[in-house]
Amino acid sequence: MNLVYLHTHDSGRWLQPYGHSVPTPNLMAFAAQSLLFRNAYCCGPTCSPSRAGLLTGMAPHTNGMLGLAHRGFALYEPQKHLAAFLHRHGFETALSGIQHETEVGNEHTLGYETILAPGMQMDQLHFDTVQYDLDNAEAAVRFLRQPHDRPFFLSYGMFNTHRAYPDHRGTGINPDYLLPPWPVADTPENREDMADYLYSAQVADRCVGRVLEGLKEAGLEENTIVLVTTDHGLALPLMKCNLYDTGIGVALMLRYPGNPSAGRVTDALVSQVDLFPTLCDLLKLPRPDWLQGVSLLPLIERGEAVRSEIFSEVTYHAAYEPQRCIRTNDWKLIVRYDDYRGVVAPNIDECPAKNGLARAGYYRRLMPREELYNLKTDPVERQNLIDDPACAEIYHDLLHRLNRWMQATGDPLLSVRHRVPKPEGAQVNLRESIDPQDGVYEA
Repeated sequence: MNLVYLHTHDSGRWLQPYGHSVPTPNLMAFAAQSLLFRNAYCCGPTCSPSRAGLLTGMAPHTNGMLGLAHRGFALYEPQKHLAAFLHRHGFETALSGIQHETEVGNEHTLGYETILAPGMQMDQLHFDTVQYDLDNAEAAVRFLRQPHDRPFFLSYGMFNTHRAYPDHRGTGINPDYLLPPWPVADTPENREDMADYLYSAQVADRCVGRVLEGLKEAGLEENTIVLVTTDHGLALPLMKCNLYDTGIGVALMLRYPGNPSAGRVTDALVSQVDLFPTLCDLLKLPRPDWLQGVSLLPLIERGEAVRSEIFSEVTYHAAYEPQRCIRTNDWKLIVRYDDYRGVVAPNIDECPAKNGLARAGYYRRLMPREELYNLKTDPVERQNLIDDPACAEIYHDLLHRLNRWMQATGDPLLSVRHRVPKPEGAQVNLRESIDPQDGVYEA
């Protein structure tokens, strides 16, 4: 069995297979051949921690990726990356395009023996993202066409749908008939921004379709697992870098030969940290002892739920914002772990919606230390029940389960007196600054 891993940036579930008006026909066709997970969540709603969690099978605070790789954060043990693990088990490993688990140029430390197309620094905002992704898709297709004397792992990473989005003008997309995702305000500026996102998503869909077409042309469909996912929610306020479902909810589709759940959807609760052990089982490889997730095979093959809870976290993004959450099918508890109660503006990507919030005085808001939501009666997480006496027992149960997970996974937030230290030389914005590109960094 081969493995192909196709991944976008910052898409959340804002794609056509999840019911949104974002035309992505290739992803729709793929969904019909796959098991689509409607209740999948990332390990951390910020780029490097999310990807590192998926690709090591460990929480970000365990694997060391507490912040962004291009800002100086790093895995403690790169040899535990999925590419390195598969390479040790005889796989040919290749990367085309974006990864975000190490600095660009260090991809070989993750276990990739072949770099098909160069990576891109994630803070390099002025380049042709459309052509970049299309070229990398073609590089992936050329790899698939080559003769292979070993099973292979191919990772194809797209810049799209990361900001800066490509300009939608001239594409036929009319922003007048678009609705920005909740909780973003329905304004002309935000509709224009959403039009750019739609074009970006269409570019990503075109690239996915090209690689899947190349896989079919090479006659590899019947012995290849294909995983399609993204890292976290859209690059909008209250989404990316937030522990609400708008931040941690992700698209996830899995196709493999003989999958009895092909063409179906599941509402079962799953975490991206579960993918490593699942792939081990599908590839008939021994699971390494560091994995913290659970295999999804009982769910996929027999419809058996494998989880009653998932966890997600933020420590650093552009700035320090330590928080953890536990989510069950019915409830969500979010806890912030320091005394700073202000909005951490550098952790919101620059966009029209952010500017609108600034004009409306959003940055004067104080954030609660704890948030408790009944997801059955309040799926959009608007009514914080933390002070409701009727919810006290539920709160204490969730807090106990969250603390137990933090202890079991070695979370540094339980042991530090003031804050989790950043690596020497890492760039971290002051929380009081606004723009993550403004160059105001902590000493």
